[in-house]
Amino acid sequence: MNVGVLVIVIFLAIYLLSSIKILPEYERGVIFRLGRLLPAAKGPGIFLVFAPIDRMVRVSLRQEAFEVPPQDIITRDNVTLKVNAVVFLKVMEPRNAVVEVFDYRYQTSQFAQTTLRSVLGEVELDGLLAHRDTLNTRVQSILDQHTEPWGVKVVNVEVKQVDLPESMLRAMAKQAEAEREKRAKLIHAEGEFAASQRLADAAKILGSEAAALQLRYLQTLTEIGVEKNTTIVFPIPIDILSGLLKPTNR
Repeated sequence: MNVGVLVIVIFLAIYLLSSIKILPEYERGVIFRLGRLLPAAKGPGIFLVFAPIDRMVRVSLRQEAFEVPPQDIITRDNVTLKVNAVVFLKVMEPRNAVVEVFDYRYQTSQFAQTTLRSVLGEVELDGLLAHRDTLNTRVQSILDQHTEPWGVKVVNVEVKQVDLPESMLRAMAKQAEAEREKRAKLIHAEGEFAASQRLADAAKILGSEAAALQLRYLQTLTEIGVEKNTTIVFPIPIDILSGLLKPTNR
């Protein structure tokens, strides 16, 4: 065999071996042939890419997560906050993710920052803290509308952390303390009211029978007598003395 032919055969063999590409299940290869996009993405598995005629761009189909940098937000009630969030996205159409946008991750991050500021700036602080799930869903819906033309699906958005200024933290602590004191006073007042009703009922029962009042009086003396080191001045009702003196007058 001619040496030249042998060199050509070896060169073709090396070229074919280098043209073999293998992609895992979670990746697709977007192929540009002479600069034109092929109708379908390649993969997973084995296929050929003939360089320099073909150029392949790898696109991952796995779900990705990135953190939105902390954003300075002024709420509707003029409270300044620092809020950051986490965005979860997934590529649904690899060809659009490569052709329609330069870098879908960076583009989604920029949209997430602006959307987070605009949405959270429309609510008050109490609404932000109490209805975070609703705001997450709203931000996710807005982002998904922007990224859908790129073949990217925003799966979820979660507000990760809300940093309040120190003055607002102190004010909220005072408000919570005042709220607890209010509830404690209401509970105490309800207890006093219930006790007064019971005492009124007991007074009616004791007042109906003089002997019952005397027995209660003697029971109270017994309870006081347990404390031997305590001196107590206990008033004696006149009706009890009159009851004791009646037999002597006979």
